[in-house]
Amino acid sequence: MTRIVLWMLVAFLTVAVYASEQIPAEHDLSADQIAEKNVAARGGLDAWRKVQTMAWVGHVNSAKDPAQDLPFVLALKRPNKTRFEITVLNQKALRVFDGREGWKVNPSGMGGGNPRPYTMDESKSARDEQVIDGPLIDHEAKGVSITLDGIDKVDGHDAYRLAAKLPSGVIRHVWIDAQTFLDVKYDREARGPHGPVTVEVSYGNYRNVDGLQIPFTIESGAAASGMRDKLTIDKVALNPPLDDVIFAKPASLGRRNSVSVDASASPPVPRAMTRPSP
Repeated sequence: MTRIVLWMLVAFLTVAVYASEQIPAEHDLSADQIAEKNVAARGGLDAWRKVQTMAWVGHVNSAKDPAQDLPFVLALKRPNKTRFEITVLNQKALRVFDGREGWKVNPSGMGGGNPRPYTMDESKSARDEQVIDGPLIDHEAKGVSITLDGIDKVDGHDAYRLAAKLPSGVIRHVWIDAQTFLDVKYDREARGPHGPVTVEVSYGNYRNVDGLQIPFTIESGAAASGMRDKLTIDKVALNPPLDDVIFAKPASLGRRNSVSVDASASPPVPRAMTRPSP
């Protein structure tokens, strides 16, 4: 009897340990319930609604560029204004969108540092972006409908695959980790030199910034290529003062090199939030 009890105990502990490592997803959750859990995991709807501007300061490592740790500043303002400035070999490259139109400045490319308008595809993509908080937070107010497409493995973990239909009719997929309910991946269609390509964006290294969970590592690249660009955020500022002028059509780089975005008000970076290892 003692041996039987011992083997039962060993079997029970084995199952318990396995269960603790392989927590199954809740397969009966609806898309709306998953979105609600995602909003709660990221800090709550009220907290995100209070964020009207955001600034990131960090560096980029590109698989296509031999230069590494390229410094960047990203400024975001509701509803969909963006300004991305990156320094390459002591020169500034710039992409700006004012909510309706976009411009780009590349001192090493065509135009000699003068602003060029976004292409039609670039403008359409920029208008579809849900800046600051993404498509799931407050999705009904944004006119975004969501459905549950299934459950996939992402980095060894179960993740809900949600299809988000944007007001323009474009559908993008968002993967939500079944344990943490944080965003781990999304995809979008982009036009490549030989036709449409699927771009995958992965999120990791979540950290708490004033009660909000924000990914400090973002990797992106064409799904078929396997090459990834890595964006590392060093500092985040919530609600910094951002004048609309920085999102207006830029002057040539020869006349105005950059716009300073103050991210010094962000809190100290706390310990990263990570998922259990697979």
